[in-house]
Amino acid sequence: MVAVLFLLPLCVMVWMSMNNWPLIGSHTFNHGTNYKALGQNDLLKHALIFTLKYTAIITVLLTLSGLGLALLLQERRRGTSLIRTAIFLPSAIGLASASLLFFGLLSPQVSPISSILRHLGVVHGPVDFLGTPDRALWSSVAVVIWRFAGFDMLLLLVALNSIPSELFEAANVDGASRLQTFRLITLPLIRPTLALVLILSVTGSLLAFDQFYILTRGGPSNSTVTLVMVIFREAFTRFNLGTAAALSTLVLLALLLVNALQFRLIRSAD
Repeated sequence: MVAVLFLLPLCVMVWMSMNNWPLIGSHTFNHGTNYKALGQNDLLKHALIFTLKYTAIITVLLTLSGLGLALLLQERRRGTSLIRTAIFLPSAIGLASASLLFFGLLSPQVSPISSILRHLGVVHGPVDFLGTPDRALWSSVAVVIWRFAGFDMLLLLVALNSIPSELFEAANVDGASRLQTFRLITLPLIRPTLALVLILSVTGSLLAFDQFYILTRGGPSNSTVTLVMVIFREAFTRFNLGTAAALSTLVLLALLLVNALQFRLIRSAD
């Protein structure tokens, strides 16, 4: 299964990256010219900077929101289970579906949020949440936080609940403050799960596509184009599968490097 569904397509992709490979027609070997051409692609350079910026924002906000929710809902109180379920429910929705939902909420023509803001007197006309680069970026960030914060919260809740209560009781007897307990007991013991959350956030952000394709189509003025969107455009707009395969290969190598560095940092911390 691994050979058929992963290794064989991977070998085909690497071979495609070494050829002029149109969508229709025969391919010709070009000695890796596709890789050299990527360095002259201005859109790719912009997409790389934007993707790294987006990855940094998502990783920080998603990790903090997941950890914050987990800490707030760690203790069982009346209604806690209901709140946990409500926060986790968006995780059951596909990212494409969530993006379509937010597109309806944020579209200036039909946006109920814009209507509510006008009714409250906050704005005096329709608000185009996707009309400027900053608004488009933060609207996409909102989709991802809403979709994945509950999932990260669940992972961290499991880690928090696995910490023996005796450790907290001993810290309380020793007179440790809440901050000291969190820094010296909670944080070290949930570090493996926190590392998993970071790896998932970084990998998912570097491969971002659905939310930007549905919400902004890379606009306005190509300000929200990601690396995967460049691959998509090369393959299915310009019909240059060789260049798309070359960029895919580089993105794969970058992901392997990033994940290897993260694992190394985790192990060195241990």
